[in-house]
Amino acid sequence: MATFLYKLGRLSFRRRWWVALVWLALLVGVGGAAATAGTPPTDEFALPGTESQDAFDLMEEEFPQAGAENLESQVVFQAPEGERLDTPAHQETIDDVRGLLVDGDLVVNVTDPFETSSVSEDASTAYLTVSYDAAWGDITHEMRQQLIDAMETGRDAGLAVEASGEVAMEEMEMGGGEIIGIVVAAIVLVITFGSLVAAGLPLLTALVGVGVAMIGIAALSSTLGLSETTGILAMMIGLAVGIDYALFIASRYRAELVEGHNQEEAAGRAVGTAGSAVVFAGLTVVIALAGLAVANVPILTKMGLAAAAAVVIAVFVALTLVPAALGMVGKRIFGRKLRAQNPETGVPASLNKAGKDNGGTRWAKAVLKRPGLVLAASVVGLGVLAIPVASIEQGLPDNGTQPEDTTLRQSYDMLSEGFGPGFNGPLMLVIDATGGADVEQVAADVTDRLGGLDGVVATAPPNVNPDGTVATVLAFPSTGPSDSATSDLVQHIRDDVAAQVESDTGAKVLVSGVTAAGIDFSKVMSDALVPYLTLVVGLAFVLLVLVFRSILVPLKAALGFLLSVLAALGAVVAVFQWGWAADLIGVHETGPIMSLMPIFMVGVIFGLAMDYEVFLVTRMREAYVHGEDARQSVISGFKLNARVVTAAAVIMISVFAGFAVTSDEAMIKMMGFGLATAVLLDAFVVRMTIVPALLGLIGDRAWWLPKWLDRILPNVDVEGESLERYLEANGKGRDSVTREREPAGVS
Repeated sequence: MATFLYKLGRLSFRRRWWVALVWLALLVGVGGAAATAGTPPTDEFALPGTESQDAFDLMEEEFPQAGAENLESQVVFQAPEGERLDTPAHQETIDDVRGLLVDGDLVVNVTDPFETSSVSEDASTAYLTVSYDAAWGDITHEMRQQLIDAMETGRDAGLAVEASGEVAMEEMEMGGGEIIGIVVAAIVLVITFGSLVAAGLPLLTALVGVGVAMIGIAALSSTLGLSETTGILAMMIGLAVGIDYALFIASRYRAELVEGHNQEEAAGRAVGTAGSAVVFAGLTVVIALAGLAVANVPILTKMGLAAAAAVVIAVFVALTLVPAALGMVGKRIFGRKLRAQNPETGVPASLNKAGKDNGGTRWAKAVLKRPGLVLAASVVGLGVLAIPVASIEQGLPDNGTQPEDTTLRQSYDMLSEGFGPGFNGPLMLVIDATGGADVEQVAADVTDRLGGLDGVVATAPPNVNPDGTVATVLAFPSTGPSDSATSDLVQHIRDDVAAQVESDTGAKVLVSGVTAAGIDFSKVMSDALVPYLTLVVGLAFVLLVLVFRSILVPLKAALGFLLSVLAALGAVVAVFQWGWAADLIGVHETGPIMSLMPIFMVGVIFGLAMDYEVFLVTRMREAYVHGEDARQSVISGFKLNARVVTAAAVIMISVFAGFAVTSDEAMIKMMGFGLATAVLLDAFVVRMTIVPALLGLIGDRAWWLPKWLDRILPNVDVEGESLERYLEANGKGRDSVTREREPAGVS
C-alpha cells in the first residue's frame, strides 16, 4: 500500500491543478444538489423493538386523525401572586390570546382551558394547546412571531405567559463553535510551521473536505432523513480529523525535504509513509463511527454513518488534495527564517536547533527515566477522574434542562408548579383490544387500577379509536420525568398492572409517552454498550495487529482508550450531572446524562484515540524496524512526531471545546465537552505519557508477534519497508539521497 500511496502522492503533486479542479468541481456539484434538496427533518428518537415504540406505531395506525407528524404548542398562563385565572378579567385576557392564536398561520385548533379542565386546582395556572397542520420543516419566522405576539398580549394584561413546543423554540444557533476551533487551529499551525502559508494549507484542505461532507449531507437530508444534529457531528469530526491528517502529511513532507529529496519526491514519500498512517487511522475512526449501528437506534446510526463519511472524505483529501496543495505553495512550506538558511533551495539543513534535543525528545527521556512511577501516577489519576461514572444517571433532555431565561423552561416550571412535577412527563397507556375484549370496559378497569397506585396523582378520561378496538389513557406521575421513582413506576405498571389486565381480559396494555420512551432509550443504550465495545474494539484490535505486527501494542492501545473514555465520562458526570464548574461552560441546568452519551463517546473517542496511537507508534515502529533498540525507538518516535501530535491534539480539542462553550443546545454542549476532555486525556495522558512509560518497561517484547501469526497475516507495511525496497530498486533509497536542485517550474 505504501508504494501505491507514494505513486499517488507524486501524481497528485505533478497534476496539482487538475486535482484542485476535480475537488472544486465536486464541491460545486454537491452544492447544486443541496440547493434543490428539501428541509432537514427534526430528530426522531425511534426505538425499534421497544414497548414504547410499539405503542407509538399502534397509535399512528389507529388514530390517524391525531396527525402524528403535526405540531402542537402549549401556551401556559399564570396569575399574579394571590390571584386566580377564573376571574372575568383574566378569562377575557385568555380569550383574547386564544383569538390571536386561532388566526395564526396553519393553526387548525386552539383549546379553551376552561372547557378542557386545563386549570390547576387553585386556578393559578392554566394552559391551552395550539394544533398546527404543519411539520417541523413548515415552521416559518412568521409563525413564531405570531405566537410571540399573542403571548405578549397576555403579558401586557398582567399575566405570566410562556409556551412550549417546536414553534416556540428559537432557531438553532451554533454560536460559532467551528469558528473558534478554526481560529485556534490557525494559531497552533502558525506556531508549529512558522509560516502563514504552511499553516493555511491544512486549514484550507480540511475546509474543502468538510464543505463536501456538509453539503453532501444537506443534499441527502430529505432523502435519508438526516437531521441538523447529524450534520453538526459530521462537521465536528470532519473538521478535526481533516486538519490533523493534513498536518501529519505536511509535517512529513517538510521532514523529507530536509532529508534532501526534491519536492515531488518528498510529496510522494510523505503520502507513502504518513499517508499510510492516515489511511489506517481513518479506518479505525470509520469502524468506530459506523459501528454505532449496533445499537439499532436510527438517529445514532445516521449520526455515525454521516460522520464516518466525513472521515472518509478527509482521508481522500489528505491523500490527493494535500500533496497537490504542497506543490502549489512550493518553498513557502517553510517560514522565511528557515528558507534563509539555504536561499538556493529554500530548504533548511535542519528543523531543530543544532545539538539540542527538541521538546518531544526531552519529554520521552523524562518519562523513560522513571517509567514505573509515571505509569502508576497516570493510571491512578485517570482512575480518580472516572469515579463519578459509578453514579451516572441517564435520560433524555427535556425542557427542564433548558436555560432558565427561555420560554420553554419557564413554561415547564409553571406547569410543574401548578399541576405537579409529573405533569411534564405523563405516561401514555395504549390499550390494544383487537382480540375482542370490550375496550371501554378495559380502559375503565385500567383507569381504576392506576388510580390506586401511590405514584399516580391523576388520570385523564380514555380516548377510544373509531373502530372501538384501541384506547389511550393518560396517567400523571407524582414525580418528574427524570426521577428514578418515575422509572420504577413505569416498570411496576408494565410488570404488574399490564400483566394482570392482559391475564384478566386478554387486552394488551403498552406503556408509552415521552417519559417511558426515555426509559426505554436508556435501556437500549445500556444493553448495546457491551456488544458495541466487543465489535469495535475487536475489529480495531485486528487492524492494529496488522499495522504494528504486535500483540501487546494493540492491547495496550485498547486498555489505554478505556481509561481515557471512562475518565472523560466521569468529567461529564461531574459537570453536567453534579454541576461542578458548570457555569464556566454555560451549563444552565444539571440533570441526567443523555442516554446516548456513553456509547457515543466510546465510538467517537475510540476512533480518535487510535489516530494518535497510529501516528505516534508507527514512527516508533519505523525506527525499530530500521535497527534502533526498543528504548531509542520510543525516543525517535517522540523526536519526530510529538510536536505534530501535540499540535493535532490541541487543534482537535479547540474544535470540540468551541462547540461546548458557544452552543446553547444541551446535546451539542455535552458532546463537545465530552469529546474535548477525552481527547485531552487520551492524547496527553495516555498516548504521550502511559504509552512511552509502558513501552519503556516491556522493551523488545512490545514488538513480539508469534511466528505462526506473522506468517499468515498480510503485510500492510505502514512503516514503508516495501516502499524502501521499491525506492532502492529505482536508485532512490536512503543511501542514494543527495540534495538536488528543484526541477524547473517548481518554486
